[in-house]
Amino acid sequence: MLKHRGFPGRLTGTDFQFVIRRANMKTGAAKIIKRERFKDRKNADRKADEAFMAALWAHFGEEPFERGNLDAGRLSWLFGREVVAAEDPFDPCSYDALLKINLKVAQVSFPAIFAEDAEPMDFGDWDDDEGED
Repeated sequence: MLKHRGFPGRLTGTDFQFVIRRANMKTGAAKIIKRERFKDRKNADRKADEAFMAALWAHFGEEPFERGNLDAGRLSWLFGREVVAAEDPFDPCSYDALLKINLKVAQVSFPAIFAEDAEPMDFGDWDDDEGED
């Protein structure tokens, strides 16, 4: 499993996890699914989605990226809309699966991230799990 060094481990000050520390050797990678985002979601959940999208954009841009240690639950909130499969066939249960940002959809969903005058999001210590396996 590829570890995305420099990617924020979580949303600062919360328990919203962005990466996992180690691969699940017993059952394999958790399946990425498309989760429905309803309008009555809590503000904290929406903020976590926005922060995760900002981290993906800052770290990968428009380039395809390997799932690696990115959290399946957090990816699932964006999958099928802002984050899409970058390969066919796509294995939603593989740490090696390739994904990419669907820029047009992401710009509509999270306009503050992509605005020309957008300030970079503060993730605190981006390398908080550096050196741990």
